[in-house]
Formats: sequence, structure tokens, C-alpha cells
Amino acid sequence: MILVNCLSFYLLIFLNNHNFGGNKRMIDKATIDKIMDAANIVDVVSDFVSLRKAGVNYKGLCPFHDEKTPSFVVSPAKGYCHCFSCGKGGNPVGFIMEHEQMTYPEALRWLANKYHIEIEEKELTDDERREQSARESLFILNEWALKYFQNNLYNTDEGKAIGMQYFRSRGFRDDTMSKFRLGYALQQRDALAKQALSEGFKEQFLIDTGLCYRKDNGQLQDRYAGRVIFPVNTVTGRVVAFGGRILSNEKKLAKYVNSPESIIYSKSNELYGIYQAKQAITKNDRCYLVEGYIDVTAMHQCGIENVVASSGTSLTTGQIRLIRRFTSNITVLYDGDSAGIHASLRGIDMLLAEGMNIKVLLLPDGDDPDSFSRKHTAEDFRLYINEHQTDFIEFKTSLLLDGVTDPIKRSEAISSIVRSISVIQNSITRATYISDCSHRLGIDEATLLNTMNRFIRNDREEAIKEQKREASRQTATITPDVANITTAPDAESKIEYMITQMVVRYGEIIIYKDVEDDEGNKVNLNVAQYISYDLGTDGLYLKNDLYNRILQEAVANSQDEGFKAETFFTHHPDIDISRTATDMAVDRFHLSKSMQVEHDNNSLCNDINHLLYDFRKEYVEKKMKQLQQEISKCGGDSEKMMQLMAEYKELQDLRNIIAKELGSEIII
Repeated sequence: MILVNCLSFYLLIFLNNHNFGGNKRMIDKATIDKIMDAANIVDVVSDFVSLRKAGVNYKGLCPFHDEKTPSFVVSPAKGYCHCFSCGKGGNPVGFIMEHEQMTYPEALRWLANKYHIEIEEKELTDDERREQSARESLFILNEWALKYFQNNLYNTDEGKAIGMQYFRSRGFRDDTMSKFRLGYALQQRDALAKQALSEGFKEQFLIDTGLCYRKDNGQLQDRYAGRVIFPVNTVTGRVVAFGGRILSNEKKLAKYVNSPESIIYSKSNELYGIYQAKQAITKNDRCYLVEGYIDVTAMHQCGIENVVASSGTSLTTGQIRLIRRFTSNITVLYDGDSAGIHASLRGIDMLLAEGMNIKVLLLPDGDDPDSFSRKHTAEDFRLYINEHQTDFIEFKTSLLLDGVTDPIKRSEAISSIVRSISVIQNSITRATYISDCSHRLGIDEATLLNTMNRFIRNDREEAIKEQKREASRQTATITPDVANITTAPDAESKIEYMITQMVVRYGEIIIYKDVEDDEGNKVNLNVAQYISYDLGTDGLYLKNDLYNRILQEAVANSQDEGFKAETFFTHHPDIDISRTATDMAVDRFHLSKSMQVEHDNNSLCNDINHLLYDFRKEYVEKKMKQLQQEISKCGGDSEKMMQLMAEYKELQDLRNIIAKELGSEIII
């Protein structure tokens, strides 16, 4: 099989190997085949998306774009997934590449690790080693830094005396610290920088990850010196950032320092603890949202694992959508004496706007999730949550109206509650909340409804204005030449797509039996072989290189026992072929079996021949247009003009013959 022709795809990264000068190796074909055979698409996708059974397939919210109605379909029978809204998906390798922004070999390594497959490799060339990407370099450096911080915590006198002592004072057990891979940064301001440089890491990578920064005098300095370390992981467990907590009482220093944004870390799209919590969130169909690292870690130790934190940033839309991949039910836990509760109300409105079902819990005064979890068992904590969590209306009502008698202030508070209801997208849910609000506040429902509708109209008008402003900005940046460019595919490319689709879907099916070849032998021709033979008789071929490769590989593998084109190409190790084949095959598993068009041999032959005639017709018409251009440029050369016109007449006659064969049923 052909691997993707891109050097970066052959860059294989050992996440546990930080030595850039060490040997880098490439996965061999036999191992790739073993990984592809072992990878179960439902199993793989379930690590990132909460799936529900839907007939023979599974459905969930697409992880690649924002949606409230599931359109992401996973087919265990076909071995691939596809979003019918944004079009993304693929086989297990393609899914991991797209979701985690990995290269092809990295995705293979991820799957190999998941299924405990030992990787057989070969040496890479010097050129391939030099193609190390900056992105992967940062991931490798972060993985190295994680182990460096852990070693400091467990194996240095300073780490054990200061870092370990802090975690013990919090009641953290060894298994909890290991689960979250906690660490410690030495107090020496350049300890990490010196160690990293001595092991071959570049200064720029240290700065790009945020592990170090450069002082005004040019000196490289550690960002987290003297702090306990909380690694931030992606959904798959890759380390993208760190959070460091100060242990001294020095007021001029920030309590927490977090990694700056980088090419691998966007804080608005990451949640602390999501890697450790994702399975528990799906199992319980609920997510608990807390404020910080300690709260998450403490609740896990208590036995409540479906918990995450926004970690030093206000709740963002990206974070909400990350949670919604696994559940639409969320409980927000606030400290009983938190001064930021009022400021957090914006987060509730964002959750409502994203279609989340919200509960709010105020812990007793003086308690946060950390201290409360240390006083109670998991069962007691869950019981307290279930008994004391409230819906957002009750929460906002008690928060904004408790003890308020001033009519103006009461009016403002009620408007704020109605404003929150107005951002809910589901009209039935909005109506239910308005009715509930009317009952609780003793205000006429029609009055609340009119207020809510006014908010909705204003929001829509503002959205339209913003769209117009954005359209104006985009128009202003487009040059006249660029504005006139059309990117619509031509008819020929459409026909090539449809021909290739026939190869992917039906390539192995025999459509002509006992055909006599040039030597008098009788042979059977399947779809792929016939298309290749038919085009070859006129010296034609598919202009799209990828489509041509699919056709040629189908022909080359047609003699293999058990060859099935759709399975072969959707699971192809060349990710471009795999994605293309998945797109071409996808509507076959989207439709129920009763709705799928079944081809018998006769109809299949007719469809293929029709397409091949269409291909020839478009080819001839393209040649005629080229001749017309040449004729217009002949000038006074009458001999050349007569020659070209004779060729044009031949092509015209040929086109008419093809058109007659096509009849009135024109596909394109």
C-alpha cells in the first residue's frame, strides 16, 4: 500500500524519548496492517464522543464543529465515522489525525498504544529526521518537563520537603498524585532551563511552551520555580500546558501561574481534568464544574471523578462544547463564600445558550469542593449535591432577590433572570422556564413573555447587524481579481468523482463474464477492471491523480481473494485515499437499507457505461474549445486554419455519436 507522500507523515515521535539526536524510526507495513485490523471505530470514537445506539450504527455530537442535534454517525460494520453536517470523519486513523491534529505515524502510535500492539520499525533517513515539526517538538518537550517535575517531587530533597509536604497537607494519596501526574519545580530560577539545554532542547522551544521566559537582561528563567505543578492534558492525555501554585505567602507573587497560549495550547478550549474525567462523565451523564486544580484533584480522591475545572480562566464556549461531547447535563459548584459568584452568572448564560441542562450548587459557607470532599465520603458528597443543587432560576432568584425590597432593584433582578431564559435555544424549554418563573415570582406570565421576546428580537437584530458588518469587512479585504475567481468544480471533475465512486463502492463486482481477450482467453471483468480497460482503449485516464491512484490500486488488488473495494479504500493507510473513499461511500451507511439503491449487474453496467460516455463527451468538448481558441489565433494562415477546422469537424461528429449513445438521459 502507498503511504502518504509527505515527509512529515513519516516523522515518528517517541513521546517518552526526549533526545532529539537519538535514532528515529518508521513503522513497517506489517505493523500498520496489525493496527488497522485491531482498531475498532466505535471503541476509538467513544474515547472522545458520547455515542448512542441508533439502529445498526451509533450517533453522537460531532467533535469537529458546534451542533446541538447529533449528526455524527459511526458505523461499526463499515469501520468508519462521518459527520453529515461538516463532512469530517474517516477510519480510526483518520479520526485520530483529525481530532488530535496528529500526523499519520503519530495516530498509528496512539492506536498501537491503545491496543497494546508492539511496533516494528525501520530507521529513518537523515532528511526525515530533520523534518521534525515545531508542534511535535513542543509536545515532546512538555512530556519531558512533566517527567522532570515528577522526578523533582519524588526524588529530590527539596521536592520531598516542600512539594510533597504540601500535597500531604492537602491529604493527597500517592495514587491521586500519580493519576494527575503532579510535580514540583525547584526554587532555583534556572534549574529547568539548564537541565533542558543540557539534554539538547532548544531555547526557543522552552520559550514557546512557556516553560521558560527571557528577562530584560536576556537571561533564561523558569516560569514555575518554587511551585507545585499541575499538568493540563488534552482529551487523549497529551500534555499541552502546566499550572503552578506558589507555596510561600509572598503577596506580590501570583498564587497561580499558568502556561501562556502556544501552537499546542489554547486555554479557551481545554479543561483541567477532562482526560481523567471523560469516562465518568459519560457513565454518569453529568459533569461537575469547579474552579481550580485542587478542587478537581480532591474530588477525584473522594471518589467523584466526573469533575473538571476551567483553571484560571472564565468559562468559554470552547470549554462548554468540550463538555457537551460527553454530556449535556452539568452542575456548577460554587464556594459558599465565593466573591466571584456574581461574576460567574455570565457563565450560566453561556451554558444555557449552548443547550446545557444546568444545576447550581452553593456549598456551605467556609467550604470549597476541596475542603468539603475531605470531610465527606463520595456517597455523602453525591447525596448532598442531589439534595441541594437547584436550577438556575432558583439560584438567580435567591442570589439577586433575597432581601431586596427596592422596586427598581427587584425589576433589574427579574429582567436579569428573564434575560438568561431568553438565550435558551429550545422554544419549549424557554416557555417552561417562563411559566416556572412566573409562578415563583408571582408575576404575570404574559409580562415575562413579552420581556423575553424583546430580548430575543434585540439579540437577533444585533446578530444581523454584526453579520452585515463582518460581510462588509470581508468585502473590503477582497481584491477585484480575487473576487471574480470561481472555485466551483468543472463537469469533468464531477464525472471523475462519480466514476471513482463506482470503483470504491462496487469495484470488486463482476459485471462482464466470459469476455474474450486478445489472445482468445475468456476472462471475467469487475467494475474496476472494466473502467480501466475501457478508458485505456482510447488512451484516456482520470486527470485527478488521487482518483487515478484509487482506480489503479483497485485493478492491482482485484485478483486478491476476498478483495472488497469499499473496505480496502476506507481503511487505506494513505489518509487522503481513506478520507476520499469514506466520503464516496458514506451515504450508503447513512441511509437505512430499505432506502439504499441496490444495483443488479445490468443496471450497474448501464450506469458505468453512461458515465464513461459522459467522460468522453466532456473530454471531446474540452478539445473542441481548445481548437476554437487555436482557430481564432490563426490569423492569415489559411492552411493551418483548414487543418484545425477539419479536426474540429471530426471531434464534432464524434461528440454527436456519443450524444446519440447517451440519449436524453444526461447525468451531468
